[in-house]
Amino acid sequence: MRIRNGILAATALSSLLGFGTALAQRAQPMTAWAPQPEKLAPFKAPNKLYQPLSAVLAKHKGQKSWSQTMVLDRDYIAEYIQMAPGEKTRIQFWADDRIFWVVQSGAIRFTIEGQEPFVATKGFIVQVPYRVPYSLETVGDEPSLRFEVRAAHEIPSYPVADNTQPPKLKGWKFTQATYTGKGKYDADNKPYLDFNKTIVQEGGRGGGFVKDDHTWANVIRGAAAPLPADTSWGHFHENFDEFWIILEGEEDFLIQGEKLVRAFPGDIVFAPEERWHRATHNGPVGTMSTRLAITPRPPSLHYMQPGATGGE
Repeated sequence: MRIRNGILAATALSSLLGFGTALAQRAQPMTAWAPQPEKLAPFKAPNKLYQPLSAVLAKHKGQKSWSQTMVLDRDYIAEYIQMAPGEKTRIQFWADDRIFWVVQSGAIRFTIEGQEPFVATKGFIVQVPYRVPYSLETVGDEPSLRFEVRAAHEIPSYPVADNTQPPKLKGWKFTQATYTGKGKYDADNKPYLDFNKTIVQEGGRGGGFVKDDHTWANVIRGAAAPLPADTSWGHFHENFDEFWIILEGEEDFLIQGEKLVRAFPGDIVFAPEERWHRATHNGPVGTMSTRLAITPRPPSLHYMQPGATGGE
């Protein structure tokens, strides 16, 4: 028994030493020859470097209900969607990916299977796992406006049991079929975050709000900081775009090949794949700003600029 216990203790110690070594190795940055195209990846419509919310609202002035695609790439489609008072969506779900929203104005009642219905207002971030039916309804006397992010090029399904009739889609038909399994909420993925209450008023921390094998939506909050030198480029991603929605304050972005842009709450900023990019918290001294950074496939590779400091 003593021999067996000694072997177990030695094995445990070896594992701990190995784990510590692995952590130490991981903490040390490595240098690689990272591929970048000689010609910068373009901004393919509807993607743009900077899209201020004020311009989006001006475009749809006088309309009670409307939608505008802000981002469309290989991984995501992101839209601003306004619904008139009393308007609601069909009950639906997505086959294999989460969907999430940032509520920009108005009030939306979210009815999600397995959850008590709740009303989300400005600053709420909400998500629904794959294959979990849900519906949205504008409540109150004002239209609701939300920023919606979901997997690109997918079509929702509609539960037969809820008597929800699918819409007519050109080139598509809906067939009754059975299925099993659905996503769930967990320690990393909660139904919602009341950003203004939990983080701004109560001093809560940011961090990942959506995190699974496809999506990483990260709340990044910090104090205003001096603008880094123009030679400080931050990082780039080899195989995917990154985009942001501003939740609070002022944020500066420097994207390779473009001039510096300053973004405000509700604005959308986009960086094509393989372009250096840097985000900096800005504003008067002592103020805070926050962006929601959206990328696929965590933990995603960040190629950092050797020796550069400031910004992210």
